[in-house]
Amino acid sequence: MSAALRVGGLVPLTTLDYPGLLACVLFCQGCAWRCRYCHNPELIPARGEAQIRWDDVLAFLSRRQGLLQAVVFSGGEATLQKALPDAMACVREMGFRAGLHSAGIRPEAFARALPHADWVGFDVKGLAEDMGAITGVQRSGLANWRSLDLLLDSGVQHECRTTVHWQLFDLERLRRLASRLRERGVDNFVVQLARSGRQLDPELIATPPPQGAADLWRELHSLFPSFELRDV
Repeated sequence: MSAALRVGGLVPLTTLDYPGLLACVLFCQGCAWRCRYCHNPELIPARGEAQIRWDDVLAFLSRRQGLLQAVVFSGGEATLQKALPDAMACVREMGFRAGLHSAGIRPEAFARALPHADWVGFDVKGLAEDMGAITGVQRSGLANWRSLDLLLDSGVQHECRTTVHWQLFDLERLRRLASRLRERGVDNFVVQLARSGRQLDPELIATPPPQGAADLWRELHSLFPSFELRDV
């Protein structure tokens, strides 16, 4: 039931998290991975200290009908909650579009949420063989890339994005990742540059882009129909 959805935070208005629409963001509690650059570590536990009741979320959304256009379910990893599909269906019934930010941690759970999504921002953490060093979970790459295939087969509008911290990535790894994504059929790719501030692993420090990064950005603009470089 959607009443059980555990929400650890809410951003009431954003123009950045659902392309082209005014949206709010619900940060769903819980994540099974431990990405070293995670900037929402308080959302990793299954239950948080600042949980927002679902009834309060619905009351907020009822006051925003006709003002907001979309509700984005982010995290944490929203798809780990069994209540997510019902919650997404609920906000659509209220007249909002449903966005989903996900890394597809468990492909079967990701597949259950996909039919209720109008748009997905999908986090490709890295090359499948390299992902354990980023997520702290072995074989996480298999799940991430399996869920990517499910997304590409679904026809749901989406963007794929990769967060890059230069202590965890180099230019050649990123180039190989981009090539594999394009071969898979990804048209819309975003590179998000991590900033070393509030993050799970305090040993990650601010690292400037390596020499040659500007050349790679030009390559990726040519490779993908749509490519964007973002600071996060």
